[in-house]
Amino acid sequence: MFGGFDLTLLVLAILVLATLFAGVKTVPQGYNYTVERFGRYTRTLSPGLNIIVPFFDRIGAKLNMMEQVLDVPTQEVITRDNATVAVDGVAFYQILNAAQAAYQVSGLQNAILNLTMTNIRTVMGSMDLDELLSNRDTINERLLRVVDEAAHPWGIKMTRVEIKDINPPKDLVDSMARQMKAERDKRAQVLEAEGDRNAQILRAEGLKQAQILEAEGKREAAYREAEARERLAEAEAKATTVVSEAIAQGNVQAINYFVAQKYTEALAKIGTANNQKIVLMPMEASSLIGSLGGIGAIAKEVFGDAAAPAAPSRTRSVPGTGQKS
Repeated sequence: MFGGFDLTLLVLAILVLATLFAGVKTVPQGYNYTVERFGRYTRTLSPGLNIIVPFFDRIGAKLNMMEQVLDVPTQEVITRDNATVAVDGVAFYQILNAAQAAYQVSGLQNAILNLTMTNIRTVMGSMDLDELLSNRDTINERLLRVVDEAAHPWGIKMTRVEIKDINPPKDLVDSMARQMKAERDKRAQVLEAEGDRNAQILRAEGLKQAQILEAEGKREAAYREAEARERLAEAEAKATTVVSEAIAQGNVQAINYFVAQKYTEALAKIGTANNQKIVLMPMEASSLIGSLGGIGAIAKEVFGDAAAPAAPSRTRSVPGTGQKS
């Protein structure tokens, strides 16, 4: 049986142990606890083993310091061009100051949710529908900046605000599809017209270059032909001059050669003419030689006996054989 003194010691020991247990607080990783003394905030407990004053201090708020996700429900937004769209999103936030998050706002998640929803309507309502559908990154950036600035006094850091879905009404979607199809048809027609125009321009350029090259070719050919005629005329003139000088000096053989050459060329042209079917010409070579002899006699009479050369030997052609004797 315990005496009165022993019972008192036992009770005191139990009270001491209870007091010690009441003063020891363990905070898990990722959380912060606020400490209140007589209802007033005094300090924040970090993760690990912490000691408070029993019966005077108590744990106020237990706050999750990890990054948290808040789902933003679907809501209707009227754009600047009076189009109604259904929008939902998601917000990411993290508590940086436990005391501010616990005592500066009541209902932290509800406050962040309503703040995000109102700013979604504000930001997206200031944009046209086409801009709304094509500039989602811009919307997210503006929402993050505005919501983070508003939540800063609460000890909150908004890490991301994302728009998940933007759903216009079905009739508006059908109208946008028809508009897109008409726009693409117009662009296709414009591209086809530009292609035809470029093709015509290229064909015209090619024709122009061909005509220029053809004209240059004709000009070059005419220049070459004129140059050839000029050279031929010079050669002819030089030959005529040489023959004339030879005739003037009394060289009958030169005039005989000149006349025989022209006579032979004339016969060749007569023989190759397209409009000649029958050609009459001397059959004996002595006729041509006789003609040359007659021309030589005429030259002898003109230039005198001094210019006449020695009489050529007489030749005789054997009929039927083509040989001379």
